[in-house]
Amino acid sequence: MAVPMYSAPPQAAGSDSLTPTPRYTSALSAVTTLFFLWGFITSLNDILIPYLKAIFQLSYTQANLINLCFFGAYFLMSIPAGKLVERVGYKRGMLLGFVVAAIGAFVFYPAAEQRSYGLFLGALFILASGITLLQVAANPYVAILGPPKSASARLTLTQAFNSVGTTLGPVLGSIFLLSRLPALDNATTAASIDVRAVQMPYLIVGGMLLLISLLLSRVNLPQIVPAEGNNAASHHEKAWQYRHLMLGVLGIFAYVGAEVAIGSHLVSYFALPEVGGLTPLAAGQMVGFYWGGATVGRFAGAYLLNKFSPTKLLAFNAAGAVVLVLVSISTTGPLAMWTVLAVGLMNSIMYPTIFTLALAGLGRHTEEASGLLCTAIVGGALVPVLFGAMADGPGLRWAFVLPVLCYIYIGWYGLRGSRPIANLVTPPIALL
Repeated sequence: MAVPMYSAPPQAAGSDSLTPTPRYTSALSAVTTLFFLWGFITSLNDILIPYLKAIFQLSYTQANLINLCFFGAYFLMSIPAGKLVERVGYKRGMLLGFVVAAIGAFVFYPAAEQRSYGLFLGALFILASGITLLQVAANPYVAILGPPKSASARLTLTQAFNSVGTTLGPVLGSIFLLSRLPALDNATTAASIDVRAVQMPYLIVGGMLLLISLLLSRVNLPQIVPAEGNNAASHHEKAWQYRHLMLGVLGIFAYVGAEVAIGSHLVSYFALPEVGGLTPLAAGQMVGFYWGGATVGRFAGAYLLNKFSPTKLLAFNAAGAVVLVLVSISTTGPLAMWTVLAVGLMNSIMYPTIFTLALAGLGRHTEEASGLLCTAIVGGALVPVLFGAMADGPGLRWAFVLPVLCYIYIGWYGLRGSRPIANLVTPPIALL
């Protein structure tokens, strides 16, 4: 049997519900606001990509440098962030993350003034570095705030508020940005667009980050220490030696890569004559349904994960995503549009479920493992770039085969790869 994941907080006998003890309710509520804000920020990229693609006349591959810089920060900064959180604690780690993210948001102002795509990419990297620190600190903290059995459900509930942010981001971003795009027939008309429209939205985002950081600094977050493993060997092992963790790292890579690749190209996909022939504004507003499906699914998942096996629900949702994408790329019109949007519903429980399954039994290695898992968010950088290269080559619709492969792996992880091994006698990635 695997070692226990966390030292559970005091609970009434027989209690194992989603709701934390009263001592932790305020802490969970405070941390939930973080999930909302970084969801809003991340989904703005789905609007920023077609906006800057049009203005700077970029190819799909060039436009996906936005995802490369944003999610590449997770790869470069997650492990240092994990070590920092281990040293300064969850709360201080979150506060530092807010400040760094705010600096990145404010850099959008000079980037727009200078009309510099390179500076936009730099601003996104700084912004994402702050969000990385927030992720590394907040995800395991939420998992610890309650009994281990309901960790997946609890993290899914907070991720539901993250999805509320991702739903609002494309809608508001379309109003502020894509509504300003006329028909761009050539580079001359593209050069006439004032890119400074991005300044005010990101100044507001930066201000909100600092405000929430100030409010969080006044909230008393309880200090919780993960339990020591009951296996003596755990004192000599490294987190990466756990097979189910490393396979979970690949699962996070595949999930974030697939979700971001699809979301980042929905505006272009819906503009295809055979799919919808929509204008940038109309297509951008439709993207909200993609993230809205994730919102509905996560609220429902917070309940379902307490009733059904997380591994089976993960496999079921992955299979559903595969079917929906294949139907979308093999059909036309409204059916093609709504089936790909419904993939958001399937995405809903994937991240928190993979995350908590991968952390099961890690004990004292929890912070290190969280850093490794957040490093895998680099999938949101690499998979969309490969997606863009396929869109520039065989075509945009063919590129959707790539997310299908990602979802197939996630389904396998739910059924087989997530099983913890109590005594490590095999290499961590051996497929048993």
